Amino acid sequence: MQPVVFPISRIGSTAAKGLRTLLLSSALLASGVHGVAAQTVNDDDTVAAQQLHLPKDVTVFGKSDPNVRKATAIVNGRIITGTDVDQRLALIITANGGKVSDEEKERLRVQVLRNLIDETLQIQEAAANDIKVDKAEIEQSYERVAANFRQSPGQFDQYLRQQGSSAASIKRQIEGELAWSRLLRRNIQPFVNVSEDEVKAVVDRMNAAKGSDEFRIGEIYLSATPENQQQIIANARNIIEQIKQGGSFAAYARQFSEASTAAVGGDLGWVRPAQLPDELAHAAAEMQVGQIAGPISVSGGVSLIYVMDKRKVLTADPRDALLSLKQLSVSFPAGTTKEQASAKAATFAAQTKAIKGCGQANELGAKMGADVVDNDNVKLRDLPPQLQDILINLQVGEATPPFGSINDGVRVLVVCGRDEASSAAAPNAEQIMAQMEEERVNKRARIYLRDLRRDAVIDYN
Repeated sequence: MQPVVFPISRIGSTAAKGLRTLLLSSALLASGVHGVAAQTVNDDDTVAAQQLHLPKDVTVFGKSDPNVRKATAIVNGRIITGTDVDQRLALIITANGGKVSDEEKERLRVQVLRNLIDETLQIQEAAANDIKVDKAEIEQSYERVAANFRQSPGQFDQYLRQQGSSAASIKRQIEGELAWSRLLRRNIQPFVNVSEDEVKAVVDRMNAAKGSDEFRIGEIYLSATPENQQQIIANARNIIEQIKQGGSFAAYARQFSEASTAAVGGDLGWVRPAQLPDELAHAAAEMQVGQIAGPISVSGGVSLIYVMDKRKVLTADPRDALLSLKQLSVSFPAGTTKEQASAKAATFAAQTKAIKGCGQANELGAKMGADVVDNDNVKLRDLPPQLQDILINLQVGEATPPFGSINDGVRVLVVCGRDEASSAAAPNAEQIMAQMEEERVNKRARIYLRDLRRDAVIDYN
């Protein structure tokens, strides 16, 4: 099966608008949960159903009354209600700007139930191993999630209710993440070993690959069997369609990917093609930044990959330069029309074009009634792509053209200083060893969860 490559210009474009960029990653990363140790709830598609000999066309969903907590499934005695499903589904819909078709909602309902089953199994297995997550710790993580929205926990509670979800839904996911990560640290990580010879071989290969391309890759991995391969491929294509329409790759990865990187939105970090399975390496080598490809057949299932960034191995990249910037900005009063905003922006552009260095910026800003903010140690790579393309060629003292919107106002950036990037150093042995251990723990963690599904007693209503 040949993967299809799509340019997704809107990936991440509404990241600031809500749960799309967050759900749990901010809380978990702030809690010290990283990588494989923080495997999130997993997308099992029909694998669990087949293992448990469940009918393929189970339909248990409808518009439920949130006051009626009818059981949708009972997992080893623990009830998952229709309300639980609806509230978790609401997070996904919110993360995608509410633009989800009715057909897609029904597919997502089925998937969310399976995610909740996995989450329940993870919490139960942790408890069976005397691992419990303190309520105070869950509350602390929840407070950090709310803080990312610049809201108090109480305000965030209200926001979630407005979206059709609840604080309890997010707190339950936090509990599952933390419980599973601790279980893996106890039962799997101590028994995973990487030898010094293996690490040395990786270092040698990296040095030999100096100057070649490496990519920052996002992945959504869906397990499949020969029997359900076509259905999983169809599910993968549905996910691609949602992302093409503005959905968040990271949000879908957190909810549906079976890889441990689901907890960080599917982010694999910086990898070279040689570090990827051959199928993914071939696809990545032909992709540009901002493209998504898939579904790609890999061992045990299919993957979708998203190229978030690209650079040369162990080679200085101009986009890693650190900039000192001054930002001049003016806002538009409420009710400003597009024509009025354009006229004011043109005046602002003419005035800022005359800036000769950062020494004049404060004085000019005062004359124009503009806000002036200093920003030091800004990595060029972290700025929006459009600004990267402009700033990469500006000299100290030069300013960008004006940019902004009616809602955000108009602004310019003046380059006050630039520290060029030096050649990147190879990761040290400890970093390489940690990455290799993570990959091996990830593989064993998937097997662990598969066995939990196989042995579970699940009653569907």
